[in-house]
Amino acid sequence: MPDNLTVLPRRRGRTPRRAPGEGSGHVQSLTRGLTLLQRLSEERYGISLTDLAQRVGLAPSTTHRLLKSLEKMKFVHQDEERGLWYVGVKAFSVGTAFLRDRDFVTVARRFMRRLMEESSESVNLAMLDAGEVIFLSQVECRQMMRALAPPGGRIGAHCSGVGKALLAALSDSEVSAILHRRGLSRLTANTIDTPQHLKEELTITRKRGYALDDEEQAVGLRCVAAAILDEYGEPLAAISLSGPKARITDDRIPTLGALVKRVAGEITAALGGRASASE
Repeated sequence: MPDNLTVLPRRRGRTPRRAPGEGSGHVQSLTRGLTLLQRLSEERYGISLTDLAQRVGLAPSTTHRLLKSLEKMKFVHQDEERGLWYVGVKAFSVGTAFLRDRDFVTVARRFMRRLMEESSESVNLAMLDAGEVIFLSQVECRQMMRALAPPGGRIGAHCSGVGKALLAALSDSEVSAILHRRGLSRLTANTIDTPQHLKEELTITRKRGYALDDEEQAVGLRCVAAAILDEYGEPLAAISLSGPKARITDDRIPTLGALVKRVAGEITAALGGRASASE
């Protein structure tokens, strides 16, 4: 053995420690590939190899190798004439599998329970169906006086918090088509019964991010609601807090409105939805 060679004793029973977040080469390549896909998904008009490498913090050669691997499986594709990279059709098919299989009622329930605990009011989930609102689920509060909205129940969209939240997420032409079919039936002295009044109310709803039912469906009942949006930024459903006017007072409405708006946004994100451009 050469005199200048030092032999270090081998540690037994221990494996070399990795830096935090460091994994095997395969895991690292997978992480980098998914990072590239995520970054590409944010580029509506494509991105060059150089720019993509810079934005994800990888060498251009490494980025190119990963892109070529993803391209073979059709997760990305390149416009060779312009030199830009885009998300591929396989990534779309994988994403739509999530959208196809999601059960938004089940997903929403855990958020609804938390919202009930935070607000101490009943929480409802509803969607539009043939121009009416149909209730899908409710988490009842523990108060002696509480509003009941059993699954399957229907009400007019124009006179309910969930309905106005959903209408506010539609275009004016879509709202007009619904009004043409369903009309504006009057249930209480506070019910909105003219198209112009409803248009003004929906404008306010869009600006503040939540809708208010101020004894428009039933005397003594108030609701605040916000829309849950799908991957196109279109209304999928809405959640609301409902209770007697004695508890949902004027000074409490902004706080409850902000709360229901926040939770609707959380459900939207959990379902892979996209917030509207105005938010």
